[in-house]
Amino acid sequence: MRRLALVLSLGLSMAGGATALAAPAEDAPAVAETPIVIGRSYALPSAVMGQSREINVWLPPGYAESGQTYPVLYVLDGGQDQDFHHISGIAQLGTIVGTTRDVIVVGVASVDRRNELALPTEDAELIARYPTQGHSDRFRRFIGEEVQPFIESRLRTSGETALMGESLAGLFVVETFLKEPQMFDAYVAVSPSLWWDGGRLARQSGAHLRDHSNDPRTLILTLGDEGEMMQAPMDVLTANLRDHALPGVTWDFTPRPAESHATIYHGAALDAFRRLYAVPAEPGT
Repeated sequence: MRRLALVLSLGLSMAGGATALAAPAEDAPAVAETPIVIGRSYALPSAVMGQSREINVWLPPGYAESGQTYPVLYVLDGGQDQDFHHISGIAQLGTIVGTTRDVIVVGVASVDRRNELALPTEDAELIARYPTQGHSDRFRRFIGEEVQPFIESRLRTSGETALMGESLAGLFVVETFLKEPQMFDAYVAVSPSLWWDGGRLARQSGAHLRDHSNDPRTLILTLGDEGEMMQAPMDVLTANLRDHALPGVTWDFTPRPAESHATIYHGAALDAFRRLYAVPAEPGT
C-alpha cells in the first residue's frame, strides 16, 4: 500500500503585496526547494451528511515498510486548520523518541460545530443563537457508518480505536461514550462543554452508565481552571461515574488548575498519548 501523503504549501505575504521571499539576486546560488510531506487529505463523499467532508490521515514513518497493523486515534475538529497538525505532531514525537507506540491519526474536520458536535438543547436562548444546533447523532452516524469503514478498508488497522476532542468536541466524546460506548475502545474528553443545555448530559449520565455492558472501555477526562459553569457538570458526571460505572470501565478525571480553556489541550493530549499508547516494558525490567 502506498504511503499516504499530504503536501502542505505555505504562502506567506508581506505588507504592500510583496512576496515573503524576495527574488534571489542574479548571481545567487540556486536553493533546492521541496514540499513538506505530512499525510493525505481526503474529500470523503457522505450520504449521511449530504456533502463531501474533509478527512486527514497521518501515518507512522515506518508504515509503508512494516507490514504491521496499528491502532487508530480519531481526532474531532481534525481539519488542517483545526487540531489535526498539533495532535499528529504528538504522535510523530512519540514515534521519533520511542516514548509511545506508533498510531494512525485520523482527523475528522468539522464545519458547523454546534450542529455536528452538540446534542439537542431545550434552552430557548441557545436555540435562538445557534439555530442549526443539535445534530450530534447524525455526525456520530457519519463517523461510525462512513469514516471508520473508509479507514479500516484502506489502512492496516489493529482494531484498537480511540476518540479525542476538546471543548464542544469533548462534549461529543462524552456523549458518544455514554450513548454508543461500543464505537471506540478509549475516549479522551479535554475541557468538555458539559454546560451545554444546562448540564443535562451530565445529569443523565447515571442512567446511560447503568445501560452499559461490562466490555472494557477507557475514559480520560480533564478540565482546567474554567469556572463554575464548566466545573459543576463535570462534578455531576464524575459522581455518576463513581456510583454507576461498571468494573470494565477504566476512567479518571485530572484537574489542571494551572491551565485555561485556551491552553489545556496540547499538554492533556500528550498525557493521553502516554497513557493509551505506552510502550510495553521490556521483559525483566
